[in-house]
Amino acid sequence: MSGPSLDTLYYGDCLDWMGQWDDESVDLIYLDPPFNSKADYNLLYSDEGAGDAQYRAFADTWTWDAAAGERFAMFENAIAHPCHNVITGLYRAIGPSGMLAYLSYMAERLEHMRRLLKPTGSIYLHCDPTASHYLKVVMDAIFGAMNFRNEVIWRIGWVSGFKTQKLGWIRNHDVILYYLKSDEAKKLFNKEYIPYPNGYTRRDGQVPMGKGIPIEDTWNCSDTDRLDSIMIKSFSTEKTGYPTQKPLALLERIVKASSSEGDVVLDPFCGCGTTVEAAKRLNRRYVGIDISAFAIDLIRQRRLKDSSIPAHGIPADMVSARKLATERPFAFESWAVSRLPGFAPNVRQRGDKGIDGRATLAVKPDDHDSKLALAQVKGGKFNLSQFRDFRHVINHLSAALGCYLTLDPIPASARADAKCEGRIHVQGHAYDRLHPWSIYDYFRQRLPIIPVMTDPYTGKPMAQGHLFSGE
Repeated sequence: MSGPSLDTLYYGDCLDWMGQWDDESVDLIYLDPPFNSKADYNLLYSDEGAGDAQYRAFADTWTWDAAAGERFAMFENAIAHPCHNVITGLYRAIGPSGMLAYLSYMAERLEHMRRLLKPTGSIYLHCDPTASHYLKVVMDAIFGAMNFRNEVIWRIGWVSGFKTQKLGWIRNHDVILYYLKSDEAKKLFNKEYIPYPNGYTRRDGQVPMGKGIPIEDTWNCSDTDRLDSIMIKSFSTEKTGYPTQKPLALLERIVKASSSEGDVVLDPFCGCGTTVEAAKRLNRRYVGIDISAFAIDLIRQRRLKDSSIPAHGIPADMVSARKLATERPFAFESWAVSRLPGFAPNVRQRGDKGIDGRATLAVKPDDHDSKLALAQVKGGKFNLSQFRDFRHVINHLSAALGCYLTLDPIPASARADAKCEGRIHVQGHAYDRLHPWSIYDYFRQRLPIIPVMTDPYTGKPMAQGHLFSGE
């Protein structure tokens, strides 16, 4: 084994990647994993005429399924595992539930994170109050209760709109659990201060001298006299549209406090890349992992604006694409769908009724009642029978158009067959309704000629031929 490549992104499950890396190869870990909040974070919202076209960055809802049962059996049988007592105890307390499925998922990954941290390392786990108390018990088991340092309360932002109508107290904070790897990590903490407000004096009338007011464990108090506002305002140019994006200032505070220049910062659920950008800005080395190919694209193309950043697990040619299709077919499906501008993969990858991705046209066709676009992916050669089945799906769901993706080149006969579905007209321009397309075409920079789609993150029209608008 060896440590992770630095200043690099990784596509896939963080459990798989972390398991390949050496012990004690990381200085700081920040993670903002999917919460067990029973909420779906929408990537693209239903639009007029789009039917039920709604897809998600991730479905943040956990259920007790076969995979959760297998994880529990592992913890139950592994009597020397640090989480053996915790997970089996929680099973007795809350039963085979969605919450336990989530906690066992996290425990499996947090164990690797502890192994990867250097003795001087720290970890910050970002969560919400629905699971923070359970996660603290898991963290105590893995990192040791004696290494718990703080429960940081981060005030999310201003309460407005529908949220104000809630009956009862309105939740407006997240929890960040801060742990050290060992006592050695106590030596590394760069204390931060808020500048004194203009005109501030002590009770004795003296003007204070010094660094300012030390920051405590409640953050984002946005009162103007505190000068400690950490939020993304609605008009901020920082916004990427990613549904659970955290402010850059929040991550800069954590990175500054618990690492030094040149240290390695790992984010195992890096999403839109806020941690990655904070580490880069502060002259740290970064490693980001995400299970969404779209998130990896977003970091490279929009967040850091550098497509040359290495992205392990993302196919770079037909050989690596074929390997992904063979070894991780669902990951191949998600990646292939997101090669189409405006398309996002389905969360459900079994029982999807022939739909692997969806998109929404930016403008409703002149001669069709829907803006819905569908995609289906096959990790091999073109199959005429399957292609015609997909044509029936498009018509059954009244989609405006469909894209049928294969790994290998599309035969000319298939392109001729696709013409049978006719054309749609958008703002006076004619487009084929059915598009056979391949990853072979993608690597030759040949995209299907389709209407302008809606950006899955911002809801704005995209420039055809680019993954993100404004490029």
